[in-house]
Amino acid sequence: MKRIIGMKRLGHMLWTLALAGTVLLTGCGSAEQKQPAAGQDSGQTAQKRIVKHELGETEITGDPKRVVALEYSFVDGLWELGVTPVGIAQEKDKDVEGLIGQKIEYIPVGTRQQPSLEVISSLQPDLIIGDLNRHKDIYKDLQKIAPTIILKSRNSTYQENLSSFATIAEALNKQKEAEQRLIKHKEIIAEFKKRVPAGDSRNVMLGVFRADSLSAHGAKSFDGELLEMIGIKNAIQDVAEPTVKISLEQMVQWDPDVIFLAEADDALLNEWKQNPLWNNITAVKNQEVHKVNRDLWTRYRGLKSAERIVEEAVNLLYSKEK
Repeated sequence: MKRIIGMKRLGHMLWTLALAGTVLLTGCGSAEQKQPAAGQDSGQTAQKRIVKHELGETEITGDPKRVVALEYSFVDGLWELGVTPVGIAQEKDKDVEGLIGQKIEYIPVGTRQQPSLEVISSLQPDLIIGDLNRHKDIYKDLQKIAPTIILKSRNSTYQENLSSFATIAEALNKQKEAEQRLIKHKEIIAEFKKRVPAGDSRNVMLGVFRADSLSAHGAKSFDGELLEMIGIKNAIQDVAEPTVKISLEQMVQWDPDVIFLAEADDALLNEWKQNPLWNNITAVKNQEVHKVNRDLWTRYRGLKSAERIVEEAVNLLYSKEK
């Protein structure tokens, strides 16, 4: 009888061990199935994504590190997201330093209007960011070099620039960082908005003097929309284009209360100052003509530039020292 009971106990123990072994093998088999095949990078595969932009869709793999920026606002966006471009299109050597406030290491890749495809290719970028206005015609050539996204910057509004920043973040796989930076940006803008008196009915005009005319920025320009958002009204309304060339006679008709005058061709300005019509403009009469940095107000764009423009405008118009 004891022998029979002993055999039963032994059989039960063997069955338990066999079951445990089966479970263990099953678990190991599942773990092996989760491993990528030889030569396959699971991280890179998981990070492949399609980024929509102004000229279509572009597939991007991983987190781009070698980025070429063909417009200043894209440099601003990359910098705010912790990425230093390896290549930048520029006109002047000090443009980038003026934009972000410090010197950085990068390779110039020609001008924004005519970037060099050869130099861009030599940098072996993993992402290129181009401007819709300037670079739509070379988009296919850029795509042959590296994944390229085309966004709005030149002649774009403030809101369109924010949208471009969000797309850059998506391309870099840095959406969380972008959300945090946008929250900070909105807080900064809101603080300056508090300093704009609700009862101030003055309107402003930003003008850049050319050789033969004044290029005025209306309510649908980057700076125009930005200032309107904080309560500073633009003198040029109901104009579809962001900028418009106007004569002195037209400027008298717009009759701005305040003029933000970007540095440019002084010859025409000096000529206008000799004309009695110039002195009939309200801003001139009230000594509300303020010189501002042309690069900051008309060329850079981007989050940091927007914050600096708002700060300067508010200080010029509502400084306690005035």
